[in-house]
Amino acid sequence: MKINVEVDCTPEEARQFLGLPDLRPMQDAVMARIQQQMLDGVDALSPEALLRTWMPLAPQTPDQLRDTMTGLFRMFSPMGGTPPKGPGPKGPGQS
Repeated sequence: MKINVEVDCTPEEARQFLGLPDLRPMQDAVMARIQQQMLDGVDALSPEALLRTWMPLAPQTPDQLRDTMTGLFRMFSPMGGTPPKGPGPKGPGQS
């Protein structure tokens, strides 16, 4: 013997009929929190934020870049950043 029973109801009506709890408020709260975390994460992926994270010591403004380049020039120049006076040193084989 085979018996088929068809029930035509919505999921909400089925939950109420079976006595299951309504989880919609909890699901809405969790989804709102997940959405906020994802939006906060998108801000951290902007190009400026990535550069600040990856290169924290890199110059951030044009003035800092200028000061950094001036410091590098002074550090690597032979006379401490001041141009040599007079003719340059003679290399080997020059008279």
